[in-house]
Order: sequence, then structure tokens, then C-alpha cells
Amino acid sequence: MIRDAIVDEVRAIRDEIAKECGYDVHELFKAFRRLEAGRATDHVSIVPRSGGPEAAQQGNAADEAQATTPAPRR
Repeated sequence: MIRDAIVDEVRAIRDEIAKECGYDVHELFKAFRRLEAGRATDHVSIVPRSGGPEAAQQGNAADEAQATTPAPRR
């Protein structure tokens, strides 16, 4: 099997982080949450469609109708 330097580096970093947390998954998550809290970037939040499931079903029906309509030839 061919060794990949990038994969080896990622695994070494992963092991270093795990070692700092005593190989405890709970401590790892606490550390990651502290890192996340310290970041100034915004995270994406998923907002449900307005109108509930009915609106989503209507949107899907329109998408399906559009997908079956052939594109005009040029």
C-alpha cells in the first residue's frame, strides 16, 4: 500500500489532539466547543421553509413538472 504524506500528517495531528485530551472523547468535544466559541465567523443555520410541509410538497411538484418539460431547442 502506498503511503500518503498528507494522510500521515492528518493522522499525526489527530493523535496529538487526542493525546492532549487524554484520549477522552468527552474532553475532545469540550476542546472543540471551546475552539468554536472563540471563532468570530458565523455558522450556517438551516431555516425551515415558511408554510410548513404543504408548501414544501407544492414546491417539489413544481420542480418535478419543470424537470419533465423538455428544454426549448435553439
